[in-house]
Amino acid sequence: MASKPAVTKTHAKAINRTSVSFPADLYRTLAQIAEQKKVSVAWVIRDAAEKYISDRWPLLGE
Repeated sequence: MASKPAVTKTHAKAINRTSVSFPADLYRTLAQIAEQKKVSVAWVIRDAAEKYISDRWPLLGE
């Protein structure tokens, strides 16, 4: 039986947590970007995902 994703409430929004594996070189690049921006790697990944979706499917953001 598949487990449900962990969901927490933050500012009245449901947040889904997931686990992703990256090749070492890609993770190093993400970590470098995060360090330069003074944010977490998770923030960089969320930002990239949001930009990817808005570029590919702009109507979903409306």
